Amino acid sequence: MDELDLTAAESKATYEVIKDYVLEHTGFKVSNLYIAQVKQKCGIIERANYNLPKSENSRQPKCPPEKEMAIKEALEHFHMI
Repeated sequence: MDELDLTAAESKATYEVIKDYVLEHTGFKVSNLYIAQVKQKCGIIERANYNLPKSENSRQPKCPPEKEMAIKEALEHFHMI
């Protein structure tokens, strides 16, 4: 096996790396929630969420369009979409 071969897990950017990229290139601070929402919209399936809300009608903030575009740009930069 060649030393330069990457596994699937190694080729993915972590949430911290995505946050840093977005902050550096756009000046936006984005949350893990916003990154997860954009990944879900792009069809990137992650593991099941075990931290579910206790009430049925609890609301989560939605990612603003300008931050969504910045996160998509970061995902494209890291070849995740």
